Amino acid sequence: MISLLEGYPVIVEIPVAWGEMDAFQHVNNIYYFRYFEGARIACFEKIRITEKMHETGIGPILGSTSCRYRYPITYPDTVSVGARITHIDEDRFTMQYAAVSNRHQKIAAEGDAVIVMFDYRANKKTNLPPELRERLLAIEKKEQG
Repeated sequence: MISLLEGYPVIVEIPVAWGEMDAFQHVNNIYYFRYFEGARIACFEKIRITEKMHETGIGPILGSTSCRYRYPITYPDTVSVGARITHIDEDRFTMQYAAVSNRHQKIAAEGDAVIVMFDYRANKKTNLPPELRERLLAIEKKEQG
């Protein structure tokens, strides 16, 4: 499992719940987005993005997200979800995810998301604060170095 998530500096472990399965006897598609959300929030905690939001009103908002399903997950299982930053622009950054079935040792899904910086006080898009940019770059450099 570790090798499947090589290059992902943020990894979370999520147990699959029985209730996440649908009538087709595999985890319903909506839960993969929740798995990705868990990794995204772990990354946000690592760069302390909510601290910045409380101070300035500037924080993240999900601009878009997608998922490619590669292998069905069923209960019981644990999913390891990796997150990494693949691109940083002036006002947004892109995250990439991989969800691995620990039971089957396979990538079950891959996805990405565009995170836009938003000024919640002014109710408009804004630029990525320089210190958050540096924190994003720092967690990626730790993984590479």
